[in-house]
Amino acid sequence: MSKKEKTLKRVKTPSRRKFFKAAAATGAAAAATIAMPNVAFGAPKTLKMQAAWPSGANIFFEMAGDYVKMVSDMSGGELKIDLQPVGAVVKTSEIGQAVSSGVLDMGHWVTAYWYGKNPAASLFGTGPSYGMSSQEVMGWMEYGGGRKLYEEVVSKVGFNYIGFFHMPMPAQPFGWFKKNVTKVSDVKGMKYRTVGLATNVLTAMGMVVRQLPGGEIQPAMKTGLIEAAEFNNPTSDSQFGMQDVSKHYHLGSFHQSQEMFEIPINKKTFNGLDPKHQAILKNAAYAANTDNYFKALVRYSDDLSKLMNKHKVNVYQTSDEILAQQLKGWDKVIGDFNKKDPFFKKVVNSQKAYAKKVMKYLLMNQPNYRLAYENEFGNLAKVKI
Repeated sequence: MSKKEKTLKRVKTPSRRKFFKAAAATGAAAAATIAMPNVAFGAPKTLKMQAAWPSGANIFFEMAGDYVKMVSDMSGGELKIDLQPVGAVVKTSEIGQAVSSGVLDMGHWVTAYWYGKNPAASLFGTGPSYGMSSQEVMGWMEYGGGRKLYEEVVSKVGFNYIGFFHMPMPAQPFGWFKKNVTKVSDVKGMKYRTVGLATNVLTAMGMVVRQLPGGEIQPAMKTGLIEAAEFNNPTSDSQFGMQDVSKHYHLGSFHQSQEMFEIPINKKTFNGLDPKHQAILKNAAYAANTDNYFKALVRYSDDLSKLMNKHKVNVYQTSDEILAQQLKGWDKVIGDFNKKDPFFKKVVNSQKAYAKKVMKYLLMNQPNYRLAYENEFGNLAKVKI
């Protein structure tokens, strides 16, 4: 080999030491790429949400917080929600408009709170049962044509938002009274608090109904402005202190036999999000739907026990006579609205078609669970919890 060829070989061929050093560096970089997922190092996207519930000891605000945490966890912290309590930015009645205008990105409330804008709003929460619980009403929303009708009524009232639902609430109690009421005559003329279409139903029964925010119920009953009231469940009711103004608590009622939370999200804000974040906002509602229901069953049961044992509250099942009259009230209210509001009638007809089919199966297939319970624990009314 000539001297020139030896020189060229030294230039073109790297040394073994340099080769292995370069290979080691390349391998380390590749390993780091495999070990570390793609991480968004930019600031997380934060949306502002106001709930219709006070912070602190309030299970509904807690459930809103559960949804917020799920969104953060599912997005790996890329998407966050700044949850504010009732009144932090706007009044409860203004949440829908605030979300629509962009003052808020999101809200957390129930459709009955905008019932005054269109009575059909109440059908997406506190409507007639037709045998359905909240679970089936949510099924109608997603698989029975309800969502399209919901979007139509949202547009009709001028709201500019996308809505998701979670937490299929158990049937709400008839509420708190000064005595045990078993007959329709016991409640006729009574000043009573509720919201949504239930106001029309109980007015048809002869009650004098007043719509009051949750925080005003207990003081109003204490001062005599109202004589009886309902809010939602044993936990919320005890947090309001209803046991201090009444010792007679009547459970399950048809005036509001189902309801669920509505999460309105400003349409422009939602459409501007990454598709994966849109999916997270939607699917976190489904996740919270299940989690909140499981939580509610335990907490409501525990707090009912406290009401009975610690606070000496008398707990009753609402009588069949009152329940039957409530159903007659619903028949009248639905009939009256159907005559004057074609859209209302369209929603009702859709719900009826779904209930007739789905509840036929459920009611025929469902065994008598009370029979199984009493076989183990004895007479339901006498069981101590």
